[in-house]
This record gives sequence, structure tokens and C-alpha cells, in this order.
Amino acid sequence: MDYRYAVLPVIAWFVAGTVKFIVNYIRFRREAVTLIGNGGFPSTHTTVISSTVFFIGLSEGINQPVFSLGIAVLMITIFDAMGIRRALGKQAAMINQHIGPHQIAKPLRERQGHTPFEVLGGLIVGFVLAFVFYRM
Repeated sequence: MDYRYAVLPVIAWFVAGTVKFIVNYIRFRREAVTLIGNGGFPSTHTTVISSTVFFIGLSEGINQPVFSLGIAVLMITIFDAMGIRRALGKQAAMINQHIGPHQIAKPLRERQGHTPFEVLGGLIVGFVLAFVFYRM
């Protein structure tokens, strides 16, 4: 068994998280730590799934059933990031407008989903990592 299949998703998660933190630090400085989590550039979910799928395509070939399954999971991940989770963030923003300072509930996290640019960043980082692992 090739260890790279097990290691690549973990490395992809770490690299995407590190890049996201650096981007947030450059944009927001001190607030970067509070922005750790969902949302932002690049999409960590997209990076993890795409790196694995692209690595399978490079290593096993794109004509393999597992590659097709991977593409399906990648598409679901992308649609979820740009659709459902992004809508969830917008709903959280609307709810937060109605939470007054006297209420016990703490504000909901508004940064949930991703823009197409953030997802594209995740695809690019994922492909680069897959290519590097393929060449190893």
C-alpha cells in the first residue's frame, strides 16, 4: 500500500490551513486568530478532497471507477461550500442582527461558506499538492 494516499489529505489540510492563516494575517492582522475555522481562502475542504482526487487521477488514471467516485464527492463538496454553507453564513448574519446585547445567546459564526474564488484556490492548492506527491 502506498503511504501517500493516507498522508496526502493530512498534509493538504495542514497546508490549506497554513495558507489561510497567512492570507488572513496579511488582510486582518490581529483578527486572524479569530478567523480560524470555516470560510476563507483557500477552501480547506476543497483542498483536501481535490488533492486526493487529483492524486488518484495522476497515479491510477482517470479511467478508474475510484476517480469517478472522487470527482462526485469533490462536486458535492464544492456545491456544499458555495451553496448550503454560504447560505448558512448569510442566515447567521441576519439572525445576529436580531440578537441584542441584553440577550444571553452569543452571536452565530457568519463566516461559513466560500466564494468561487476561494474554492478555485482550494482546487489549485489541491492540484499542486497532488502533483508534488505524484512526483515523489
